[in-house]
Amino acid sequence: MQKDSISITAGQLEELQGIIKSGKSEKRMVDRAEIILESAAGRSAASIGRSHHLTTYVVFKWRKRFEALGVKGLADAPRSGQPVKYGVDFERKVLSVLDAPPPEGYSKWNGNLIARRLGAKPDQVWRVMRKNGVDLARRRSWCVSTDPEFASKAADIVGLYLNPPNNAVVICMDEKPCIQAIDRQQGWLRFPDGKTMLGFSDRYKRNGSSTLFAALEVATGQVIAANKSRKRRREFLDFMNEIVAAYPDAELHVVLDNLSTHSKKGGRWLRQHPRVHFHYTPTNASWLNQVELFFSILTRGALAGGSFDSVSRLRSAIDKFIDAYNERAVPFEWKKTRVNPKRLQKTYSN
Repeated sequence: MQKDSISITAGQLEELQGIIKSGKSEKRMVDRAEIILESAAGRSAASIGRSHHLTTYVVFKWRKRFEALGVKGLADAPRSGQPVKYGVDFERKVLSVLDAPPPEGYSKWNGNLIARRLGAKPDQVWRVMRKNGVDLARRRSWCVSTDPEFASKAADIVGLYLNPPNNAVVICMDEKPCIQAIDRQQGWLRFPDGKTMLGFSDRYKRNGSSTLFAALEVATGQVIAANKSRKRRREFLDFMNEIVAAYPDAELHVVLDNLSTHSKKGGRWLRQHPRVHFHYTPTNASWLNQVELFFSILTRGALAGGSFDSVSRLRSAIDKFIDAYNERAVPFEWKKTRVNPKRLQKTYSN
């Protein structure tokens, strides 16, 4: 006949009480811990079984497991059965497929193609994608600066923003090329469900394009702009002459990108204008040029959703927007004292 009482150590007592008190413990683990504590207190197996609605055999089973293995013996033993088909190995195979070229005729992988390659169910492939945060439909571009002089160029421009030279004007300048003069019908649409929103026709007519040269004064946020037909060196220097004329007595520090029309060797124009200094952003780091912020505001406020039946109408709309913008212009508040080139991080490994 099996004995009714068992002995436990102080350490085991603390572990068992911890399982019972923890709000994260599974009910079956709590029941098993209580069986051992009640057995240690001298209760009979039959009495414990009645309290927990268990057979005496089950009570003796957990006693024997505890006596043999301690508290660890109260956990479920590994169960035999069919091997896991969609486990860690399957997850690794799914992610490794993404590094392989897609099947002929396809430009990228999708869930069905991956499932077909691995002989698996698409639902299991999508489960792996969700777990690892992989989105096969969405796409994003990147722009990474590999300029070996990134630190010095970035420090130069940030220094101009935060601590400009005395009695000098800092200007951010760039072009917005190929702005389309697109003409299409548009207006408010009311749908049967009662919702109302702006809509536009899928038919449109292209009426040419224009290039905008813009210069933003960092200290005030004011914008000087000119519409041009092209963006050659000639148009760039013509616009720079307009900027120089707008600030006849000031020393000008101009932030530019590395477009060839800006950085052409043999800068005779610069030698003729000694009070103008060019500062070039690192390659692929246009985000350091504050005029790009203005271009974004212009696009949202005047160009996106606009309809223009001619280039002259397009240019007129741009000019009117800039006039309205300058009436309430404020400087962008630059706070970042240290900038680093953006880096890409691989989120999984083969």
